[in-house]
Amino acid sequence: MNLHFNKLTILGNRAIAPQQRPITATLTAKACRSLILACMLCFITHVAQAASDTLHVVTHNRETVVTDPAKGYKSYNKWGFFPLDPAEVRKVIMKVTLGCPDSMRCADWDYSDRISIRRKGGLKGEDMNYEIGRMLTPYGGAFSKDWKFQWEVDVTDFAILLRDSVEIEYNHSGYEPNKDRGWAVTLDFEFIKGTPARLPIGISKIYDAHFAYGDAANPIDKALVPVEFSGMKGAASARLRIIQTGHGMDEPDGCGEFCSKFREVLFDNKVVNKRFLWKECADNALYPQAGTWLIDRANWCPGYLVQPDCFDFKIKKGRKHSIQFKMQNYQAVKPSAEEVISAYLIQYAEAPQKNDLAIEDVMAPSSKDIYSRVNTESLFPRLIVSNKGGSVLKSFTVKYDFGAESKMYRWTGNLLPWAVDTIALPEPIPPRASVFNASVVKVNSVNDGYVADNTFSTRFQPIPQVDDKLILTLATNKEAAQTSYLLRDAMGKVYYQRALGSLAPQTVYNEAFSLPKGVYQFLLEDQEHDGLEFWFNAKGGAGYAYLKNADGDLVKVFQPDFGKSASFVFEVDGAKHPADKDLTAFSLFPTRTNDFTTLQFHTNSDGDVRVELVADPGGNVVEQYTYRDTKEAKITYDLSKYPKGRFFLKVYVNDALKFSKRVRLKE
Repeated sequence: MNLHFNKLTILGNRAIAPQQRPITATLTAKACRSLILACMLCFITHVAQAASDTLHVVTHNRETVVTDPAKGYKSYNKWGFFPLDPAEVRKVIMKVTLGCPDSMRCADWDYSDRISIRRKGGLKGEDMNYEIGRMLTPYGGAFSKDWKFQWEVDVTDFAILLRDSVEIEYNHSGYEPNKDRGWAVTLDFEFIKGTPARLPIGISKIYDAHFAYGDAANPIDKALVPVEFSGMKGAASARLRIIQTGHGMDEPDGCGEFCSKFREVLFDNKVVNKRFLWKECADNALYPQAGTWLIDRANWCPGYLVQPDCFDFKIKKGRKHSIQFKMQNYQAVKPSAEEVISAYLIQYAEAPQKNDLAIEDVMAPSSKDIYSRVNTESLFPRLIVSNKGGSVLKSFTVKYDFGAESKMYRWTGNLLPWAVDTIALPEPIPPRASVFNASVVKVNSVNDGYVADNTFSTRFQPIPQVDDKLILTLATNKEAAQTSYLLRDAMGKVYYQRALGSLAPQTVYNEAFSLPKGVYQFLLEDQEHDGLEFWFNAKGGAGYAYLKNADGDLVKVFQPDFGKSASFVFEVDGAKHPADKDLTAFSLFPTRTNDFTTLQFHTNSDGDVRVELVADPGGNVVEQYTYRDTKEAKITYDLSKYPKGRFFLKVYVNDALKFSKRVRLKE
């Protein structure tokens, strides 16, 4: 197959913008059907300017997204106006936010949603259909009405297309009911102005389809043919950007969703990458979810925005090259698997700088949703850095502080051009700090060639303070041999621990901790990555865990459906700290039953507790109980009188909804 590059070509002799040009704009795109381009400016509902290098284009603003069960997909198309020339764009981040619609609850199923550039240049413009993101929706059946979560992905490779008037499509797949459940979807494109790390020359597709996998009558190798391309004028390198996920449920291996198979990437007939297309889900930042969220899958998880695989190659003008994918040889007895692949090739000019390190993000400390797990586990700062220059980086120096005295850290290693790495700084995150600043001061022992992306600052919640005497209440499930915990300080000294095999099944432990002043981490782990409770593993039973102070008040409640691990970083300063009177602990098990289910709760203050059993769908309250002046209880409910179906058990404390979980009855 010969490759023809998109006609939207940016030549390498464009004037380069300054490193930074102050401008901020926020634009929101509304639907407009006029054929006149001028009318498309009506999509912009708000523009604001300030001294910044960031611009936001919002195409979908809490768009209510539901399925079309008749077709299995439904498209939501919105126009945006992207005013920046690619020669002035340093970085583009697409932020995807899901919430519950105003008039509905959150949807239930883990469907694959495609985010694409459909057209450019007006309603009669060129049909593009370039996938720039793939969102796997979470199991949202137990999310509260005010729930929301934000993911993000770098889409700088598409800056050549995200210019002027562009139609963005959010294509939602699935067959679930669409009258009472859905998603509120927001797409926000964040542009960072500045000199491109590499100027884009052209872009084209390599593969973009659903490929049958495991079908002897339709082998995938016949579809994944080599694709040839030639180096364009002004191009020095090419980036291959891949989104690939496996779907389907064949026999006997559960492919493509639940089987691990490898893929090879060939450049000029040589294998440049081989990896298993598999992703661990038990450490997903979004947890817990209502369904089988923690079971590993073929390069995706429920509640996950897929991060692309990227590979960079040196090329020359006029020279022919080839790209090909090869999947592990596999045949199913009853094939149904698909490998859903979109792969694009972007040709770039020579990097203008040799020594150019960027701080892409701060994972910890951070207030971002996607790093929520990292922040509950991290005692030290963690940075994401990338080499945006043409030289291999052997060393760089980072200056950082927490709002006071600065520290220096010198990294040494071998960071190739365009490579990304995560580094941990040696200074612990100090208690009471709420701001973190980091900047690159030297790269390969010289000044960085582009300083605008050398600095990163974050604001975050300070480490919580607790009393020096704590009580761990840990109720093990039937599989206690999988559970362990440890309590250590910032330097790694272990004060208390229970190793694997030391806990008895179905036992309640109340263990007292007495700690000197310092910063600590309590880490609770499950060897099989299904927490203390997982509805799909009913035979494993259920447990719970929380920390209390010496007065018996809750200090920290650990979600029992935590998957791989649950963590709590805290400070002991020697003072007495009042308990949060609104803190509550709830557990309900089993949630798949033929008859009984048991609710257990603990609160920090007496109050009126109302329990409702609500039919799903419909929302009718079929049972209701009120417990006056109750602080803790364990109550079993008999549901055997109801027919097969689904319910929500909702708990209100002083009329405020505190807990909601779905129960599958006789399914």
